Amino acid sequence: MANSEISPSNVVSDLTQTLQRFDLLDLQQYTQEKSYSSTASKDFHLFYVGRDDVHEILKHIQSRVSVSLYLNMFGFDDDELNDILMTQALDPSVTMLITLDRSQAGGVHEKKLLDSDIAKNPTRFNTYFVIGQSATHQISHTKGFVADGKVGGEGSTNWSTSGEGTFVLKGRPGGPGYKAQNNTQSIFTDPDTIVRFQTELIAEHMAAKHQG
Repeated sequence: MANSEISPSNVVSDLTQTLQRFDLLDLQQYTQEKSYSSTASKDFHLFYVGRDDVHEILKHIQSRVSVSLYLNMFGFDDDELNDILMTQALDPSVTMLITLDRSQAGGVHEKKLLDSDIAKNPTRFNTYFVIGQSATHQISHTKGFVADGKVGGEGSTNWSTSGEGTFVLKGRPGGPGYKAQNNTQSIFTDPDTIVRFQTELIAEHMAAKHQG
């Protein structure tokens, strides 16, 4: 889907849509039940790849970023989410720090995706993106983000077809070529967790950057 196409999960070109009034209830439309339980937490919800449409959940949040994005993603192999990030990387009003794992970045499709990003704007890419390892020179395995200082996400979900689950049949699992790993994706708005996680994401970015 092109970035110019407006849908509930992709409003990257709609300046009236932001995360400033984000509510977890905004995401219940992407669950299998289309509704949360009456006992659901107000600041934390856990989604399941293959059962809930995690790809659309991630697009919903990422396309509404207007202030800042701190992201560390082990597997970065999603064309749509990458296009959204690169659109925002060209916006001087958005602060971004994107950390990617060195071993994963060498994969065939991921390398092609990143090479395309560099070709579009090498200055912006080198300003916001870093490819490296953990502080102890192991894989950078975090899979999470903090968007606009308002919404956080973390879990076992890589940004890939199998990692997020591919909904071939609209709105539900199944269909020819359907793929879905056993992954989870949490989304949270708890202020203390947001601050602590954002601080960790910045530290991970700086550790990778200092490795050169």
